[in-house]
Amino acid sequence: MKFTKILPLAAAAIVLPTMGFAQEAAPSFDEIGPYIMTTLLFCMAGFLVFFMAAGFAMLEGGLVRSKNVTMQMTKNIGLFSIAAIMYWLMGFNTMYPGDFNGYFALGGPTILDPVGVSAADAALDYASVGSDFFFQLVFVAATASIVSGALAERIKLWPFLIFVVVLTGLMYPVSGSWQWGGGWLSEMGFSDFAGSTVVHSVGGWAALAGAIVLGPRVGKYKDGKVQPMPGSNLALATLGTFILWLGWFGFNGGSQLAMGTVGDVSDVSRIFANTNMAAAAGAVAALVLTQVVYGKADLTMILNGALAGLVSITAEPLAPSLLGALWIGAVGGVIVVFTVPLLDKLKIDDVVGAIPVHLFAGIWGTIAVRFYNTEASFSTQIVGIVAYGVFTFVASLIVWFILKAVMGIRVDEEAEITGLDTTELGMEAYPEFSKG
Repeated sequence: MKFTKILPLAAAAIVLPTMGFAQEAAPSFDEIGPYIMTTLLFCMAGFLVFFMAAGFAMLEGGLVRSKNVTMQMTKNIGLFSIAAIMYWLMGFNTMYPGDFNGYFALGGPTILDPVGVSAADAALDYASVGSDFFFQLVFVAATASIVSGALAERIKLWPFLIFVVVLTGLMYPVSGSWQWGGGWLSEMGFSDFAGSTVVHSVGGWAALAGAIVLGPRVGKYKDGKVQPMPGSNLALATLGTFILWLGWFGFNGGSQLAMGTVGDVSDVSRIFANTNMAAAAGAVAALVLTQVVYGKADLTMILNGALAGLVSITAEPLAPSLLGALWIGAVGGVIVVFTVPLLDKLKIDDVVGAIPVHLFAGIWGTIAVRFYNTEASFSTQIVGIVAYGVFTFVASLIVWFILKAVMGIRVDEEAEITGLDTTELGMEAYPEFSKG
């Protein structure tokens, strides 16, 4: 065979395998980029929201009296751990059941993507199951933390943790499916971007029901007057507030649920800016208002003002301008200053101000959506607020009353006066201060 014939055959032998490999080439970044970036967003935002568990613990530890600090730390690490297990066991797939009747579908355990899943087998239009599960999980733990603070200093440990099992495994996922799982409120057009109602008001309603059933602390309301019970460590409470403020960037920013385009990334940064502005405005509003009303600035009100500003912007952190975020957050701060004493007039004892911050400011933030989201309506927003309120409050009352009847939910008066750290747990957070 002549050389001129051999050369084309050799070239073909080299080119043909290459053509075959080209057909099996890995997908381009345009195909897998959105999946990778959104998965990364969920992981990073999840880390931040997880850190909010530390924020809640520090805030509560600073606002309760020193004799109850260990109990609050125990409740907070216990509730997060229980939430993680219950959300895996049934919560995630109850909240996101896929096709269902729009009201209720009980799900089973969460199953992660296989190890080393290939692009062909991954859901490239969204994110990994593990990142989505983790991001949603840390939200439900925040809901339970809201209840912990409101009922501090007089509730028994185990009844509280049993309530957390029901709240995180069933109540929160069922109501969450109505909006974020594609349920009836979502179909109606209810809008709650990151959870002013779905997360915060739910925690607030559960806390309100518990506070009513539990009753106020011994000596809190005496002879028609409110008796101050100062927290043990306002520096710790301030640290907790700053940690929550930091975690909220993940809470709201991660709720963009996408980071695969220039627009998505830009929107996440816009959410960060609006979230920060609302918190700052809530703090300043409470700072100024307490000075005007009481003659002195009140640090605890300022801390809760910042948190109320954060809750207020959570229902719609994307659409407003910075000016819009400022006034929405400022109203949240005002709400706290006026509703904390309102609860005291009703003799509803909320140790850390969780109900004004998460319930009342959550309601406000959900209504405020309409000012910047033209697809929302006041009537639909109110329907959603009422639906979540009725379901969570009634269900919580039932669970609290059952727990009260079966095992009791409140420590006795002597134990409460002595402190839950020693009577319930047998250890103190600050033992050197109690040794004469």
